[in-house]
This record gives sequence, C-alpha cells and structure tokens, in this order.
Amino acid sequence: MDESPGVSAARSLAVLDAPSNLGLRPPAPGLVPGCYKLAGALRDQRLLDRLGAADAGVVVPPRYDVRDWKPGDGVINGAALAGYTVRLAQRTGAVLDRGDFPVLLGGDCSILFGPALALRRRGRYGLVYLDGSIDFRHTGNSADVGASGGEGTAIVTGRGQPSISDIDGLAPYFREQDVVVLGVRDYDVHLQEARAAGLTVHTTPGIRAAGATATGERVVEQLVGLDGYFVHLDADVLDPSVMPAADAPDPGGLDFAELTALLGPLIAGPACVGMELTIYDPDLDPSGTIAAALADTLVTALHGHERARPAPRRDGPRPA
Repeated sequence: MDESPGVSAARSLAVLDAPSNLGLRPPAPGLVPGCYKLAGALRDQRLLDRLGAADAGVVVPPRYDVRDWKPGDGVINGAALAGYTVRLAQRTGAVLDRGDFPVLLGGDCSILFGPALALRRRGRYGLVYLDGSIDFRHTGNSADVGASGGEGTAIVTGRGQPSISDIDGLAPYFREQDVVVLGVRDYDVHLQEARAAGLTVHTTPGIRAAGATATGERVVEQLVGLDGYFVHLDADVLDPSVMPAADAPDPGGLDFAELTALLGPLIAGPACVGMELTIYDPDLDPSGTIAAALADTLVTALHGHERARPAPRRDGPRPA
C-alpha cells in the first residue's frame, strides 16, 4: 500500500482510557458490567511503559444506571451515552490533532462511537471491526434493541437512535463499504444482512482458510483511497478457551497467535490512525493471566511495527 502525500516520521502512541460500560445490559439483576475495569487491568501490566506511550488520561463516563429503563425506551443509558460520545470524540480528536496514534482502552464496544464521530468530523475513514459478532442489531431487524454495545456497526453506519448515530447531523460515521468485520462466527444471525448492506465480513473459518496475515494485508489494500482507518478490537473475537473473561463469549473464535498475526498488518498499515480494545472483564480474570496475554498482544502489534504519520488534515469534513 502506498503512503499518502505528506507522510513523515513514525508517530507516538497515546493511551486514552475510556472506561465506559454504558452500552451493556447488567450481567445479572443489580450488578454492573465489569469491563469498565479493563483499562486499569492493562495498565497494571505496565502497558504504557512497554509501549513507550504517552498517557492521554481518562474520559470519565457518567454513572451506569438502568433502574428506570425498560424495553421500548431506546438505547440503554441513551442520554448519558450521547454526552459521553461527544466528550470522547473531543479527546480523541485532540490526540489526532497532535499527530499521535490513539490507543483507547475500554469499556464496552459503545466507546467506538467517540472515535467514529471524531474521524467523521475530519473526513472519510474506514473501520476495521475485530469482533466475535457483527453487532448489526437495529430496530429494522430486531425488537430486542437497547444494549448499544451489541449494535455497534449498525449505529456507526447510521442505523439506530439519532441522538447517538447522527450527532451533528453527520450520520453515517462510516459508509457500509468502508467497514470490514473480522473474526465473526459463521453462525451470526445478522451475517447475511450485513453483507447485503455492503459490509465486508471475514468469518473465523474464512480467516483460517486464507491465513491471518494474508487476510490483514487484504483488508489494508481494500481501504486504500480513504483518509485512513480505525481498528476496533473486541476481546470476544478470541475463542472462549483462551478468552473466557468477556461479556458474551461464543465458541469458534481465534486464538492469540492468530489474532496477533491478523493485527500485525492492520496496525502496520500507514493509513491506520488508531485503535481501541473493549469488552475484556477483569472480574472474570482474578489471576490476571488473560490481562497479561492481552497486553502482550497489544505490545507485539503496536510496538513491533512502524506507524507512519498521516497527511495533514483538511479544514472541515470531507464531503459525504
């Protein structure tokens, strides 16, 4: 893949904590999803020191409160999530404006809406979505909407509650043809609909058949011509045998070696502008063994490859 005009030296990494669990249902009545502890668990693995990354701080989320929510009320924690998305977009945008490579530590998958909005304000970007499910649930295909963490690709492609999916009238944040989903199970109920809508989907069996590294290289080539792309990494893209500490682990996922091989070319691509990690729940990993493996994977992917600085941004968003 050719580098865009203006590409210069390697960027600095900047770790930004986004410890929000606003996009999830309670794991049981009265309990709060534990993925908000993800960032702390990864920092305990000396992630910033090992990456040589700057500390971009934390965007503190509003209180998780689902006491008054009921089916039919729209997105769970909707008002809080909309406000958090705007604040996270501002902080992510500030990191990008400094020319740094943001690494967001979630949180659940709904933290994606912040960088998605930040990038939409800057131009036309792609999304590489590594996840065990497509997260394409929306009111057009399901009566069971509400947990926006399971509606991520639907919301960022303009489907869903406008207060979140259409902030500043910028929907969609990503065009369908600019979204690539990797690692989804081949039995996902929304697989065919997502493909018909224009999303590119590589299932786990497909990745294995083509080879993880080759698949990553193919995705980088597919997104040539955009202003860049962002990588979303949900821990449940991994198989429950190696990643039981996730919100909704499903069988048939990748192992750590396959994930590392897949991430390598994606992060090394000169058009990659940032990434995030979501859904890992430290409450389900009391020994910290899985946190250590996740930290090792991020260090290999992020520290093992040079990232080229993107061309300077234009004033105002690129026409949709």
